Amino acid sequence: MTLTFTFDPALTPALRDGILDLWADVTEAGGAVGFVAPVTREEIRPELVRHLVAMAEGRMRLLVGHDEEGRVAATAFVSLNSHRLMTHWVWLYTVMVHPRHQGRGYGRDLLAAAEAAVRTLDGIDAIRLTCRGGLGLERFYGSCGYKEVGRIPGAIRVAPGDDRDDVIMLLSLR
Repeated sequence: MTLTFTFDPALTPALRDGILDLWADVTEAGGAVGFVAPVTREEIRPELVRHLVAMAEGRMRLLVGHDEEGRVAATAFVSLNSHRLMTHWVWLYTVMVHPRHQGRGYGRDLLAAAEAAVRTLDGIDAIRLTCRGGLGLERFYGSCGYKEVGRIPGAIRVAPGDDRDDVIMLLSLR
């Protein structure tokens, strides 16, 4: 089984609901995507709406991967910089692969598809992302070509007494 990726897909209610389901399922499985389990779709919805508004305003782009059954199986949001001195790089946010697809290499496929999509954008030299320390994510991103360029100790409070590093990663496209 493989995923089919689309950059800037038409936003339909089914796609919106699929992203919301994916986000909830990833969070419930322990994924570091801005929330901590337990979480409900309704708790995630406002954040998704913020992403969708940014897309409507042209500040953010969406990469979505569908599985062979047509379900939303992976996403990454590409956020463009509005600061005139930083328009040569983008942020990658909400990088998710559904838990049912873990261990099949789809995370690498998603990052490769994100890189390919970003390379279609004019004047972009790098992709930047952050990840939550303590889960091995920086090793995964490193194995996909990203380099750790910064770390803010204890910047993410997962729970009282459980602070994690905010790890900044960069992929040069030059």
